[in-house]
Amino acid sequence: MAKQLLGKEVVAAMNERLQARVAALKEKGVSPKLAIVRCGADHSDLAYEKGAEKRAALIGVEVQEFLLPEDVTKEALLAQIDAINADDSIHGCLMFRPLPKHLKADQDEICNRLAAEKDVDCMTDLSNAGVFTGKRLGFAPCTPEACMEILDYYGIDCKGKNAVVIGRSLVVGKPAAMMLMAKNATVTVCHTKTVDTAAIARQADILISAAGVLNSLTKDYVRPGQVVIDVSINWDESKPNAHGCLGAIAGDAVYDEVEPIVAAITPVPGGVGCVTTSVLLRHVIEAAERKLEA
Repeated sequence: MAKQLLGKEVVAAMNERLQARVAALKEKGVSPKLAIVRCGADHSDLAYEKGAEKRAALIGVEVQEFLLPEDVTKEALLAQIDAINADDSIHGCLMFRPLPKHLKADQDEICNRLAAEKDVDCMTDLSNAGVFTGKRLGFAPCTPEACMEILDYYGIDCKGKNAVVIGRSLVVGKPAAMMLMAKNATVTVCHTKTVDTAAIARQADILISAAGVLNSLTKDYVRPGQVVIDVSINWDESKPNAHGCLGAIAGDAVYDEVEPIVAAITPVPGGVGCVTTSVLLRHVIEAAERKLEA
């Protein structure tokens, strides 16, 4: 039976450290604050927002909401971002994406309007550049950073290990590969055009699955001794939920097949996802610390 890499244990350790950093900032007269920008009322956005607010209150980070109508104009949204940039009391900003459909063509322009020093969710090109150059430009994406937090917490050394990342998105796959290389792993990135991904995946010591495809990671992709980080959040209509009905969150892995084979695995839910919020809030705290140092 594989060791479960539970996110709640990582979160508990992180929160304790973050509370201490917030206390140190407040002693210097600084109260870290996160701005949340939401256009409309998407159910998943509302759920994440509620969770972020609860976690922020626990850690001591203030939250200020900016709620805009779903039909908000590009000009109004840009004006709101400009106001956040100019507000010295706000240290970080989370803007829910994707934006409403009528703003899709302008999403890059809108995202890049945010000042990189407040980009705690890596939505600007400058923040992404920081991941690939190793420079302190903005902040890295929260999800791949949460993967690294889990590896660190459970004492999984990446140095000299073969790591395989399935998925090449800018949100998870590519930054995860860069972070693993920064930990001195030898990294292979697989994607939809890769020939025989399963054979490559079996060679991994550390396997990060970020395909976003339900049941795509089967027993054919794994071998004994591996560490599997299942990043994806999918919806499984056939999986029983807590209410005894069908329909629940699931990862990429066919858990019942993969778990008996590998050495360690993150469950979905209960793995990477719950760590990302604490990473987001750490970014807000770090942004406040950077500003104090400037």
